[in-house]
Amino acid sequence: MRIYDIIKRKRDGLNLSPDEIDYFVKEYTHGSIPDYQISSLLMAIFLKEMNDEETLFLTKAMVESGETVDLSSIKGLKVDKHSTGGVGDSVTLILGPMIAACGVPFVKMSGRGLGHTGGTLDKLESIEGFQTDISKEEFINNANEIGISICSQTANITPADKKLYALRDVTATVENISLIASSIMSKKLAINSDGIILDVKVGNGAFMKNLDEAKHLAKTMVNIGNNYGRNTMAIVTNMDQPLGNAIGNNLEVKEAINTLKGNGPDDLFELCIILGSKLLVLAKKVKTEKEGRDLLKEVINSGKAYNKFLELVKYQHGDIREIENPNLFPKAKYIIAVKSNKKGFIKEINAEKIGKCALSLGAGRETLESKLDLSVGIMLNKKIDDEVELGEDLAYIHTNDKQKGELVKNKILEIYKIGEKNKQKQTLVFYEIH
Repeated sequence: MRIYDIIKRKRDGLNLSPDEIDYFVKEYTHGSIPDYQISSLLMAIFLKEMNDEETLFLTKAMVESGETVDLSSIKGLKVDKHSTGGVGDSVTLILGPMIAACGVPFVKMSGRGLGHTGGTLDKLESIEGFQTDISKEEFINNANEIGISICSQTANITPADKKLYALRDVTATVENISLIASSIMSKKLAINSDGIILDVKVGNGAFMKNLDEAKHLAKTMVNIGNNYGRNTMAIVTNMDQPLGNAIGNNLEVKEAINTLKGNGPDDLFELCIILGSKLLVLAKKVKTEKEGRDLLKEVINSGKAYNKFLELVKYQHGDIREIENPNLFPKAKYIIAVKSNKKGFIKEINAEKIGKCALSLGAGRETLESKLDLSVGIMLNKKIDDEVELGEDLAYIHTNDKQKGELVKNKILEIYKIGEKNKQKQTLVFYEIH
């Protein structure tokens, strides 16, 4: 078998066989095929696309390029969740403890933030001492003992994806549904969970800007998961404004704590309830989503979900005093209020632009090597459809650099669009895909 022939087949719009896909993934991972030939193949895939079967076999080859995590020693049906990334998305910090408090093991290998989207690991590591780099044994032990475990992806999982993604990033071949879906799902399927829910974000603050493309991606990933023997479903959700009110690492942890105590923003809490009720059905804990919603609200009202978050922090070596008293989290030197320069209703808050403002303060990474400032970020005081008076606070900037804070203040004033009330209410969930 020759890589030249595989490139030529895909260039000509022909389907690749499972053996051909397995060959190029394996040989490239081992260093036997040079970057320039795989770059050419990626561009051919980008232009000619892959069908569902090819996409499934590409995912399978990427999973088999490295280690898999056997979770059979964890009692019960185990569930996992993935978000394609957005602004203010602290769902995992809330949903995981809620699910575990309902008696369903929640196991997840998470990622770090890059650009204007935040990462779950960075948020958790803003808790003093919290360790995400734990051994496989500790990961499984925690899931058995407290029903929840969240850690970083090990270097030995899907090495093919790491190499292929690095190449896609510099060859303008990122935005292809098959390549995106196989990259995401290979990491999910390398962990042997029983049920997976995918939160595919769409809108100006998401990777997917177009609703039809987001739906296509969701369908492709669900198809991969189900054909791989995992109970998989997806919802397509709105990221045209930030989720919740907090954007920034320890600000989002504080908001997650409030939400677990029943005092969180409505949109964030509702999304956790929607995702959670579907996960409980996937795990066969409940028969209907209505039962799931009731159970999730009960673990919030009783304090069980909050206590489960405390257990997670304790078992992963974090300082629970910060959770019990969030005032102990490091604070930014300056808090700058952004005051409205007109009265009316909030018509639009571009999530990507708000995320980039938080990034410029140090809350996110420009590159993988960037150092984070875990205390900075933005707290929104007004969301879309809220009424605002002249001079009322729209948002608060938490910064350690006053000059940067003032620049961000001016940008936020431009980002908030104020006028007459929108005719249509914001939609939180667009589609559900099984």
